[in-house]
Amino acid sequence: MENKANLKHARTCVYNVNYHIVWSVKYRRKILTREIEQYLKELFQEIAKEKGFEVVMMEVGEQDHIHVFASSHPKVAPSYIVKMLKEISGRKLFLKFPEIKQKFMERTFME
Repeated sequence: MENKANLKHARTCVYNVNYHIVWSVKYRRKILTREIEQYLKELFQEIAKEKGFEVVMMEVGEQDHIHVFASSHPKVAPSYIVKMLKEISGRKLFLKFPEIKQKFMERTFME
């Protein structure tokens, strides 16, 4: 017997659409501290609620990339979810934590 607990019911369909989205910080800089991670978790929940999808889970990996497990109605494109999360969170992160802009300006030379 199938587990039907995860199914969501909309007016015209029954669905269970999930996405595992991963993206890295520019230049793979290790800037995602615990404080930033906590802020992003709250921010992603706000964005998802406002834009009509659900962020089931969000984790930071090695301070340089983000994993998001999102769920949405089939009419919501995964590209829209990524765009909203990255665009809004990026802008708000720079406003709340202006010191991370400096970390992108630092030059590192690999030998």
